[in-house]
Amino acid sequence: MPRGYGLPEEAKLSAVHPAFLPEAVQQQLSDWWLVHKRGANVPNWDLVATCSIGGQRGLVLVEAKAHENELRPAGKGLRANASANSRENHERIGRAIEEACAALDRIVPGVRIRRNSHYQLSNRVAFAWKLASLGVSSILMYLGFIGDEGIEDVGPHFKSETHWRETVWDYMKQVLPPDFVEHPILCGAATMQLIIRSRDVLKPSPERG
Repeated sequence: MPRGYGLPEEAKLSAVHPAFLPEAVQQQLSDWWLVHKRGANVPNWDLVATCSIGGQRGLVLVEAKAHENELRPAGKGLRANASANSRENHERIGRAIEEACAALDRIVPGVRIRRNSHYQLSNRVAFAWKLASLGVSSILMYLGFIGDEGIEDVGPHFKSETHWRETVWDYMKQVLPPDFVEHPILCGAATMQLIIRSRDVLKPSPERG
C-alpha cells in the first residue's frame, strides 16, 4: 500500500488487510496509541510492504521525502479548544512514545524520541518498536527522492544522495544516537531497523504556476 494511482490510500497499521498484519496485532497497536478511535488518526505510511527479515515475515515501513522542508522538528500540537477525547488521546500518545523511548534507550543509549519535538520521526520509531515488541520485525526506511526540481516552490529539493543523507541525519541526530541507524535492534521477540536510502526521481514534479 499504496497500490498505484487507482488505489492511492496510504496504510495505517491499525487498519490494514490481515495479509499485512494480523488483526490481533492491529488491535493492540490501536489500543496502545489511542483511547478514543472514532475520528482520531494514527501514523499514515507512504508505503508499506511485506518482506522477509531473518527468515521471518516482516514489514517495510517507508517514510518518503523530496525536499528539506519535509523534515520538520515540530512536536504534536493540541488546539486550545480541543475536545476531552482529543486531550485523552494526546496524553495516551505521549505515554506511548515515552514507553518506546525508555525501552529503546535501554538498548541503544541516547534515544530521545518524544511527542513534543520531532513528532513525525518519534511516532514512526515508536510504532516500529511496538511492532517488534509484539513479535513483528520491521524495517523503517527514510527514503529521499533525489532531483525533483519541480518542487522548489515548497522547499529545496535533494540534489544528491550525499545532500539527502546529510540533511536527514542533521534532523535525526537531535533525538537519535548514531548507533541507532543501519543496525538491527532486538526488541524482545523481533527486531526493528532504521535505514536511510535514496533514489532518483523518474521525472520532476510539474511546476505549479
